[in-house]
Amino acid sequence: MSREVADIARAYDAYHDQWEGPPAADDPWHLWVQRALDPARDLHGKRVLEAGCGRGALTHWLASHAQDAVVIGSDVSTSALKRAQASAATPDIQPAGWSASDLAQLPFADHSFDTVICCETIEHVLDSAAAIRELARVLRPGGHLFLTAPSYLNCTGLYRGYLRLTGRRYDEGGQPVAHFTMLPQTVDWVRAAGLVVERTDGVGHYLPFPGRAPIRFDALDAYMLRPMLKWVALHSAVIARKPDARTTP
Repeated sequence: MSREVADIARAYDAYHDQWEGPPAADDPWHLWVQRALDPARDLHGKRVLEAGCGRGALTHWLASHAQDAVVIGSDVSTSALKRAQASAATPDIQPAGWSASDLAQLPFADHSFDTVICCETIEHVLDSAAAIRELARVLRPGGHLFLTAPSYLNCTGLYRGYLRLTGRRYDEGGQPVAHFTMLPQTVDWVRAAGLVVERTDGVGHYLPFPGRAPIRFDALDAYMLRPMLKWVALHSAVIARKPDARTTP
């Protein structure tokens, strides 16, 4: 781990230490992944990695919903992982393991996992494209990547620009690193990593206000509107497959 990444890891230790109470897998991106997964194809009897698992809410959900699976959670923050280990709602249902590791240099062999999940993390690493290439590396041929990241082609992106013009920084609630990402850019990174994009989606339409929580317009997440509005949603999502010798991209 480089000195720069080690500094980021310490910053994320402090970030996670500020939160109290058990984590819950009920953020919009977590709920999207839970609905998008095909249990028979992606979970049961599979090796599953959640990269950038934070305090482990979704990793625990995966472990409790996957039969005969090996579920691993990884994160750069050891503080987050300690909280993840301590936060199991059902002590007898635990992930197979936890890994303190940099997303851009995962300690797993090529083709190690049938399913790789990464939620709202690529925007918080030094090199987002390199992180996606690493996620693709550890994914087995035929396996699927479930990736979510913010997309700022919307009012929240304009608000980021406003803050920058006024000498302030948008940090996504105190994140040490918070890159400006967009769904078209994320799709390009996924394809450049050698994966086949099978589905794109987006949820969450917000009107931000200084000094208060943004207003969310839930009606804009209606399924009929999603194909048109996914490009301007804040929470973007991609499902991609790693091709194998028997499958053409």
